[in-house]
Amino acid sequence: MRLFDTHCHLIDRAYAQDIDRVLDRAWRAGLAGATCVGYDLSSSLASVSLAGRDARLWAAVGVHPHDASRVSGEDFEKRLREMARDDKVVAIGETGLDFYRDLSPRPAQREVFRRQVRLALELGLPLIVHDRDAHEETLSVLREFYSSTAGDRPRGVMHCFSGDTGMAEACLGLGFYISFAGPLTYPKAEKARSVARVVPWDRLLVETDCPYLSPQSRRGRRNEPAHVADVVVALAAVKGVPPEEAARRTSRNARTLFGLAGKDPGRVNPSPASSRGEKEP
Repeated sequence: MRLFDTHCHLIDRAYAQDIDRVLDRAWRAGLAGATCVGYDLSSSLASVSLAGRDARLWAAVGVHPHDASRVSGEDFEKRLREMARDDKVVAIGETGLDFYRDLSPRPAQREVFRRQVRLALELGLPLIVHDRDAHEETLSVLREFYSSTAGDRPRGVMHCFSGDTGMAEACLGLGFYISFAGPLTYPKAEKARSVARVVPWDRLLVETDCPYLSPQSRRGRRNEPAHVADVVVALAAVKGVPPEEAARRTSRNARTLFGLAGKDPGRVNPSPASSRGEKEP
């Protein structure tokens, strides 16, 4: 299967000692592409650097809601804009709202989220949205900037989707993709599977969010991009198709979202990766 992990944090310190082996396992598992996602300024810069090692790696730059209070008083968009000049940057994010842990005050989260939506629109890049226990407020912010007349251009992706079918339909109407991670494989994740059943194939993506959210077969252990295959198998079962078809469709969707059509993967550069920071999911 040719797989695409649309959301991974390979610059996390969890991979500091064995990033080359992690990548080797990913390629051997059939990974044809992966997007390394930043969650603050330093991890965003490190993601761009890591993506430069291999033509199969791409980067997203952004500030996670957990870190919103650290940058709300700064011109952080200037730094992100500079990073986004690199051809390896294919999205802004992850950004959004997290009202589960509330590690940044909610007003700061909203402000930093809105500023990154504006930046994504300015740069013509898709948005990677984090939404945890903030479904209505997340939708409210997105509706400020995106209309239901999405046209042909993808607006972004709802990363590790946790809403219901109504939320999914609203996001689809705004031009967003729906992405599923390891929780789709959990025995009690019937809500996620019910959403996956109704999302059309041309809007479905898969991810690991590694090193977090390991699939059921690896729960309690560090996650890594190779394990996106488990998510593909779970999605295929929900949709009633062979895993190879689910892999092909979701990989094609990833390349469409990130504007990678016609960009073929190249060879690995064996230089060591940098590893900075650690994000809580």
